[in-house]
Amino acid sequence: MGPVIGITCYVESASFTVWQDTRAALLPYAYVERVVRAGGQPVLLPPAGDPAGLVRRLDGLILAGGGDIDPAGYGARPHERTGYVRPFRDEAEFALLAAALDAGLPYLGVCRGLQVLNVALGGTLHQHLPDVVGHTGHCPGPGRFGRLPVTPAPGTRLSKALGEEPLAVAHYHHQSVDRLAPGLTVTATAGDGTIEAVESPAGFTMAVQWHPEADEGHALFEALVRSC
Repeated sequence: MGPVIGITCYVESASFTVWQDTRAALLPYAYVERVVRAGGQPVLLPPAGDPAGLVRRLDGLILAGGGDIDPAGYGARPHERTGYVRPFRDEAEFALLAAALDAGLPYLGVCRGLQVLNVALGGTLHQHLPDVVGHTGHCPGPGRFGRLPVTPAPGTRLSKALGEEPLAVAHYHHQSVDRLAPGLTVTATAGDGTIEAVESPAGFTMAVQWHPEADEGHALFEALVRSC
């Protein structure tokens, strides 16, 4: 069996087979497929019980996308467009991330996973990115990915995985890093200046604001699995 990669997931109402509007722990299956293709064994981690206590049983961790973080966590009042806040998920994922960083567990943050990392380490967020950049290209509409280029910074862990040339990736985020947390380095930006990736020099700690599970390649998942 390959390295065991824990992936956080949503708890939302969903419909499947004969069941309608049923509360479910769920995750887009693309995350699972990318981890398997990269040689890992995915395990879903719902925000229930004590997921932080599982860190010692994992070889790597992915914090997946999801709704917005409660802005009280970084000392801000909610913007009118801040939504899908799930306090129980915030609580579980901040505890899980703290345990993972303390243990030196290889970490890949995706979209919300970058935001959780930045806030956990003392950073803040822009709550509605169109207010800052003047367009909706990062989140064109419900269920529609934007396709904007990002440019990896030379010499970073990200550029070793993806190269240094600009590449168009799948965006679906209306929030982004405002004040960067101490200890994090910006490793990719969009053309409008939005921070699109960060990493920490401590072990393998990488996060991207876009959705690599929705792109064709799986280089970032391979990098995570190799680091395990």
